[in-house]
Amino acid sequence: MSRAGRGLRRAAWTSGAIGALLLAGPVVLFATGYTSAEVSGSSMEPTYSIGERVALQRIDADEVRRGDVVLYRVPERYQGLATLGRVIGVGGDRVAQQPGAPLTLNGTTLTEPYVKDGDPSGMAPGYDVVVPEGRLFVLGDFRANARDSRYFLDDRSGTVPSTTVVARALDDRAGPARLGLTMLLGLLLLVAALVTGIAARGKRRPPVRVTSTDIWHTGVG
Repeated sequence: MSRAGRGLRRAAWTSGAIGALLLAGPVVLFATGYTSAEVSGSSMEPTYSIGERVALQRIDADEVRRGDVVLYRVPERYQGLATLGRVIGVGGDRVAQQPGAPLTLNGTTLTEPYVKDGDPSGMAPGYDVVVPEGRLFVLGDFRANARDSRYFLDDRSGTVPSTTVVARALDDRAGPARLGLTMLLGLLLLVAALVTGIAARGKRRPPVRVTSTDIWHTGVG
């Protein structure tokens, strides 16, 4: 193979290796630690809109924190479908609210800039509950259009087990986009490696042909 051919071959191997890593890394990361879900209702507006794809990180029950937007699944609610909601209270918290008034957490008014139209109560009746240990009080951001913990107060104060949480929404929405661009770059490098490899094959030196005349002139035979 000519010097140019060897250079192209090395470039092809390098591009292919880097491209494979860039492509495989995000795929493995999403498969093991992340997932996504499409929003089908308006209960989390304006944070998430209908049809929006939400990137989520898989977490354990003990990783859930107040303020997290989580995807959870309670078999006896919402026909067993996974639901997005915001964690307001965790085990031991006291959550209270009167109609038209702001929500309080452990006696302190909770600032909620994420609620739709600045209405933290919606049309639900007032409540004052203490969250049992190992459970969560979950509300939607569109309080006037969310069937959340407020509507199940007779069932352990409307709370859900923390073990029902499947994943947590990522705060950095640009993260999934960056992973997608990384995968695209990896794919482009693999294509470039293929093209370069084909070009390298075309740079192979043609075999030297020895004819009878060449032999006669060199005095061989």
